Amino acid sequence: MTEGLSLESMEIATQVPVTYVSERVMRALAETDTPQGVVAVCRWKSADLDAVFAGGGKPSVLLDGVSDPGNAGTIIRTADAAGAAGIAFTAGSVDPTNGKCVRSSAGSLFHLPIVAEVSLDQVRTSIDPSRMVFAVATGDAALDVFDWLSSVPKTQSICWIFGAEAPGVSQEARAMADVQVRIPLYGRAESLNVAAAAAVCLYADAARLHGKLR
Repeated sequence: MTEGLSLESMEIATQVPVTYVSERVMRALAETDTPQGVVAVCRWKSADLDAVFAGGGKPSVLLDGVSDPGNAGTIIRTADAAGAAGIAFTAGSVDPTNGKCVRSSAGSLFHLPIVAEVSLDQVRTSIDPSRMVFAVATGDAALDVFDWLSSVPKTQSICWIFGAEAPGVSQEARAMADVQVRIPLYGRAESLNVAAAAAVCLYADAARLHGKLR
């Protein structure tokens, strides 16, 4: 809430009804131990696939069975910061309106077209393959993501496919991908958290698009 803005003036400015509740009721409504004191009820409107996979050089993200809401929300936030067109969640992924996912997105949930409960068949049949290259990020790929990106034209849009941490990307998603890439690991860690992996790939892609990838 903006500093100095009362709930009364907020109601007048936004025409959103405001109801005062007790601290006990607020604790029951909120999902956190220390809520900020304001709870909003919003209607979720899913985007369409064409908006998520807009092309035109912008990357898109496809989350294949990513079930952790903190990771999903962080990926939404990162995709927004990296200039992505939108994000699609497959069936079996977390609901993007999950409270923890919303909080982890830090507002970016409201900036990007997001569609949930899509099937890989829907994506495959709805999206013109000339518009998008589908790239799976997986630790067992032979191709280094930076080496691959250095050869991709700036005008080419990439859909980045990320899977859940334990099982990884599904075999169906691997089969529909045009390329499988890995992020090189130089230390002793066996893998990266999926949100960290998404940040590496999306920002490397942004560097390519903006002519900063060496």
